[in-house]
Amino acid sequence: MRRLFFILIVAILATTLIEAQNLLQFEWKFKTGDDPAWASPDFDDSGWETLEAGADWELQGYDSYDGYAWYRQKVIIPSSLREEAEEMGGLVLKLGRIDDADVTFLNGQLLGQTGEMPPEYVTGYSVLRAYTIEVDQILWDQENTIAVRVFDGGGGGGIVEGPTALSVIGMDELVTVEPLMGREDHLFLDDGTVSLTMLVKNELKKALNGEIVIDARTDFGESLVKTSHLVKVRSGKMKKIPVELGELNPGFYNISLTLKSDADNKRSDFAIGVRPEEIVSPLDRPVDFDDYWLRARRELDAVAPQFKLSRQEEYCTDTREVYLLEMRSLGNILVRGWYMRPVKDGVYPAMLHVQGYSSGKIPGNLYQGDDMVSLALNVRGHGNSRDHVDPGFPGYILYNVDDKETYVYRGAYMDCVRAVDFLYSRSEVDTSRVVVEGGSQGGALSFATAALDNERIDLCVPHVPFLSDFRDYFKVATWPANEFFAYFKEHPDIPEDDIYKTLSYIDIKNLAPWIKAPVFMSVGLKDKTCPPHINFAAYNQLSVPKEYLVYPNAGHGLPGAYKDVMMEYIRKQFKMEEYKSKSK
Repeated sequence: MRRLFFILIVAILATTLIEAQNLLQFEWKFKTGDDPAWASPDFDDSGWETLEAGADWELQGYDSYDGYAWYRQKVIIPSSLREEAEEMGGLVLKLGRIDDADVTFLNGQLLGQTGEMPPEYVTGYSVLRAYTIEVDQILWDQENTIAVRVFDGGGGGGIVEGPTALSVIGMDELVTVEPLMGREDHLFLDDGTVSLTMLVKNELKKALNGEIVIDARTDFGESLVKTSHLVKVRSGKMKKIPVELGELNPGFYNISLTLKSDADNKRSDFAIGVRPEEIVSPLDRPVDFDDYWLRARRELDAVAPQFKLSRQEEYCTDTREVYLLEMRSLGNILVRGWYMRPVKDGVYPAMLHVQGYSSGKIPGNLYQGDDMVSLALNVRGHGNSRDHVDPGFPGYILYNVDDKETYVYRGAYMDCVRAVDFLYSRSEVDTSRVVVEGGSQGGALSFATAALDNERIDLCVPHVPFLSDFRDYFKVATWPANEFFAYFKEHPDIPEDDIYKTLSYIDIKNLAPWIKAPVFMSVGLKDKTCPPHINFAAYNQLSVPKEYLVYPNAGHGLPGAYKDVMMEYIRKQFKMEEYKSKSK
């Protein structure tokens, strides 16, 4: 049905596509694995499967696959475009958002790269790919082979979000429409009127005449301001347009800009935050909240951990030893993780890595230095911890949600506490310097670990945290609200308030006041999965030393540079030597 719908849309928009000269097909040849020969235009990919661009490969038959995969497509570029391409500066290949890193080739030659491949893995998830193709790189009126090597470190994978296109460079590349902000993070921290300045820059070879339409909305989708301005910008010039948004309440706001001109249309979107530390989302703890978690901890303590380490020779180096860790957690459930310790004898700070939703931790997720110990945990139902609990995805977040005692996150949070038990059992661990870090679900697990084991966690570093402020969360994000709304419809006999009550036990907003360690939280201002509103709902309940960092152009994946920022913060807090970045 989805494919038929797409074909219909293509037919309706055929003239638009022809005018824009988008030469890409919707489907790509696809294969998991990794082989340098797959970049070659001579390679025969006729036996490969086909996949659609713009959706995770997990949703197209490759459930839970993490690692390397390749996309290939052959495109004939007509010489009728050559004159225009020479005038405009070439063609542009747009691949949208790729989860996580890519290296892209044209006719076997490197075209561009975003993120870093293992062993120096750095995600490029948040970056929209746009690679310029020079005129002399093109085989005119012949097949040109585009090959995209992708590495996914966990969660969804592949070319996950459009636009994907191959066309002559045009208005989208040569006209800039962007806000000029007083702060790089797009935050307004003072009371009073919020004012913006929009910059329109024209690098076309002709004057730009048109209208810019500005639509500002709250993160709950409520219309705030809609206005328009006529704009005329000569070639090679720029113009500034003032925009008044008025006095805004604490919160986050999404702003779309549409430039309608005689040449083409261009749209850009950005977000702003207004006094985020004043966002109020009251605790909604059940009356037995304390008892619920005290009982969980007692139940965990009654389970013998049975720690077992198995050395993994293929991952060990001259300076680092890597082990598979197996242990028993709440309910006698078997969970696993990967443990790294330096070869050199000593007592080291420890880092607990906790994972995102549906992802699996692998040895490559371990800290790569030799001056800390590192444990990458797979909580129940994730990665290599699926022996006893494996509801799959989608569905994990709903697993036993009708029973607070067996709800999956009660066990997952205790898995994290058990991981701290393991770290405390190791003689090489400096138990005065233990940090927990993770993103998305890992951000929630970081909050939960620091709250539920607040005497032993010394530092908490969550980014884009999940599982917060559920009633508002389901208003500001499509997922996981859609799963819960479907559940409510399918189970009319279960009161919705009962489900929200179960969620309130694991809501990190309600756990945050228990945290005793300093917290450093990072968020993406354009995050649609875990919007910053829910991040700050939890952050604002903290009463410990705390800092936050906002990436204004990031969505649910933060820029690769975040890894260095995180490590610099940890090293400063733990009074370690200056962190030397290995990222490019």
